[in-house]
Amino acid sequence: MNAQNTYKNWPDIIRKNESSWFSSDDAKRIAENVLLYQRNIGGWPKNIQMQSELNPSQKKDLIALKKTAIETTTDNGATCQEMLFMSRMYAQVKDERYKESFLKGVNYLLEAQYANGGWPQFYPLKKGYYTHITYNDDSMVNIMNVMKQISEETDFYSIKPSKEIVEKCKKAFEKGIDCILKTQYKQNGVLTAWCAQHDEVTLAPANARAFELASLSGYESTKIVLLLMSIEKPSREILIAVKSAEEWFEKTKITNLEEKRVLNDQGKIIDKKMLPAVNAGPIWARFMDLETNEPFFCDRDGIKKKSLDQIGSERRNGYSWYSDAPKEVLKKYPAWAIKNGTKVSSADKKM
Repeated sequence: MNAQNTYKNWPDIIRKNESSWFSSDDAKRIAENVLLYQRNIGGWPKNIQMQSELNPSQKKDLIALKKTAIETTTDNGATCQEMLFMSRMYAQVKDERYKESFLKGVNYLLEAQYANGGWPQFYPLKKGYYTHITYNDDSMVNIMNVMKQISEETDFYSIKPSKEIVEKCKKAFEKGIDCILKTQYKQNGVLTAWCAQHDEVTLAPANARAFELASLSGYESTKIVLLLMSIEKPSREILIAVKSAEEWFEKTKITNLEEKRVLNDQGKIIDKKMLPAVNAGPIWARFMDLETNEPFFCDRDGIKKKSLDQIGSERRNGYSWYSDAPKEVLKKYPAWAIKNGTKVSSADKKM
């Protein structure tokens, strides 16, 4: 008997369902939707609840959109998560369309990579900040993890690309790591962390939306460091990058504030407040000044403010301004350092 899908959100359906569910009629129905949403270029649009029923008119529209490549992206988990869905489907149901869909996704990711190793948020390129190398919301790290699994020929994906594609993924991963190392920001000559997006030409930290100014990111830097830490036999450059980022996380952690959420009768957040606390956290600001590490906050006017209560309710409550994600780096770092025998001097970090 097939397991039942009990999840409502598309990412949860992909990641949390038991393997046996992917052979169910419900999974096969959803797979037809996922195939329809995939553009011919190989990518998918974002923020789609792909399990939702489609009427004939919607299906016709999606077929027409296939050749357009409109809104294909890796933002908000798009494309990488649909590829995972297809892999989980193919593990249970050997429908060659699932395999073909996954491999088209791989080719899409390979085609989207810049010569310098970075990836834009949208491909084909979309005008505006979308062309920047995008670490925001783990976009590039998600791609890099796909490349890593394929290049190492692990069993994470049920679909095994050709040796030629495996080799291309290996080179893409290596170029991506080189880009990550080159974009790690130097503060007074010392390596620190990363911005949510970097200029695709100069590699410098770059602005995105009006309230997303060039900065050092407590959240986005986390998954980058964890990716670097996952590499077996890391190079000296990777050792230095990780050690430098770990020290920056230690330096910038906040332990004297905690977030209080004011909820309405339906349990929805109507306000966020940062209150003084003793031995709280640790938490990190999403945006920190490139030179001082001071947290800052912005409304849609793009003007820096020093505290969360200085911006309007819409942005204050509609965005994640703090994160405890770097705790995972600090937790894993000691064992990683012992394993890799890291002894990095201050001089090394000023490379």
